[in-house]
Amino acid sequence: MDPASQDINLNSPNKGLLSDTMTDVPVDTGTARTSISEGLTEAEEEELRSELTKVEEEIVTLRQVLAAKERHCGELKRKLGLTPLDGLKQNLSKSWHDVQVSNAYLSASSTLEDWSEKLTHSEAYKKTQETLSQAGQKTSAALSNVGSAISRKLGDMRNSATFKSFEDRVGTIKSKVVGGRENGSDNLPSPTGSSDKTLQDHAPF
Repeated sequence: MDPASQDINLNSPNKGLLSDTMTDVPVDTGTARTSISEGLTEAEEEELRSELTKVEEEIVTLRQVLAAKERHCGELKRKLGLTPLDGLKQNLSKSWHDVQVSNAYLSASSTLEDWSEKLTHSEAYKKTQETLSQAGQKTSAALSNVGSAISRKLGDMRNSATFKSFEDRVGTIKSKVVGGRENGSDNLPSPTGSSDKTLQDHAPF
């Protein structure tokens, strides 16, 4: 009979013991230590860890030195009266100078100059320039013709009978107004005559 199909007897003296069939299962009792990186020995790993610790300590030291240098730089700028805006202008000027002397900027400038030269010497550019020049000349001539026509029209109006009649009427009205003012000034009493009359009235006997 198969031992696995046998009834479990709670009163059996073999209660709690493994069956004979379980003894064939292999059990790994070793605790083999695997390395973090394949192909490294324990000595090499310890050496790398020591170097990593040393580099991290150097980074912390450099950060502290940099912070001290920045504080000292800020104190010097404050004593010299330099504001953050001055520093920003200086940085922008330096950055722009660096851009101007960079190979990319010089190459782009040279390319643009070549394009500009080719464009100014192209047939399309010349035709466009000639067309604009002709259009400007035609516009100037048209404006000159309009001015001449207006002047000629005004001259014709001045020489017309209607305008001359209107001008004569205006001249007549003007002469009447001026003549009336002159006649009115003659009728005004003379200041000298009135003063003489007053003196005669108050003369003593």
